[in-house]
Amino acid sequence: MRAEQHSAEPFLRLVESFTPESRPDVMWLTGGEPLVRPRLVTQLAGRAREAGTTTALLSGMWFAERGPSDSVARALRAVDHVSASIDRFHEAEVPRAAVLAQLRDLLDEGRSVSVHLVVDRPGDPYLGEAVGDIRTVLDDRCPVHVSVLAPVGRGGDIAQAALARASTGADPCELASWPVVVYDGTVIACCSQLAVDGPAPEHLRLGHAAADTWEVIRYRALTSPTVRALRTYGPGWIADRHGGGACDGYCETCMSLSNDPAVSVRVGAHMQRPGIDLLERHAAAAMPEARQWVDPPFGELLELGRRPAA
Repeated sequence: MRAEQHSAEPFLRLVESFTPESRPDVMWLTGGEPLVRPRLVTQLAGRAREAGTTTALLSGMWFAERGPSDSVARALRAVDHVSASIDRFHEAEVPRAAVLAQLRDLLDEGRSVSVHLVVDRPGDPYLGEAVGDIRTVLDDRCPVHVSVLAPVGRGGDIAQAALARASTGADPCELASWPVVVYDGTVIACCSQLAVDGPAPEHLRLGHAAADTWEVIRYRALTSPTVRALRTYGPGWIADRHGGGACDGYCETCMSLSNDPAVSVRVGAHMQRPGIDLLERHAAAAMPEARQWVDPPFGELLELGRRPAA
């Protein structure tokens, strides 16, 4: 609540550049906590909808115990989908029962909701306990996305695991797939916490919301040779073949790629080679198949609310 607050104008300006012909299908508002700026959330969702963009919001539901203020309630009605973060750390501040009661109210109003549940490990007893409550209170009407805590980003300080050295084999990056507008309006090609916290390296920068339109940012995201290479090969492969060497950690290796300007030159030449476009399409098509749920029930939890209960 006491953090610096940047002007709303760059964010509104960027969303105003959406058109029915050129826009993201989904605008995802996360944080931090987007609902500490409920008026901005309402404005962004309204302007995005005019262009045909759906807005989803991820919240820690900090208001759940006392109930939403009028401005937060308006923001919740303005977006198309509300997802609640639930984990041990959020529950230390906001009771799970209060969060589920708010989600039930939204469901009863006909709203689209989901839960983003983070657990320590696949066999974590917390998983069964939390999922049981979610399914009971929300009548199996709410999809649950389960993530396992990993030693990256904010989880680096709390996850009990060592960072592995980045592989030098091809390991396409799933995070360099969607332009991310960070808190000061800078637009980057990655949702890694390292990049979001900044300063983002030059090869991940796509522009700034105060100066660039969606069409310009989209073009850069699709044509940047280094970003394309990250999506196709991953940072370890790039560092091993084009300079820099792998660091301790997948994202850490990526963040170091701009340290040597010659790397981007070599990557640019590589991405111009014949047949690279075919390889890119293959890597993009294979990406969903490469994601495997740690535990089969996780996939079933995503289907809750999307089909009639058995």
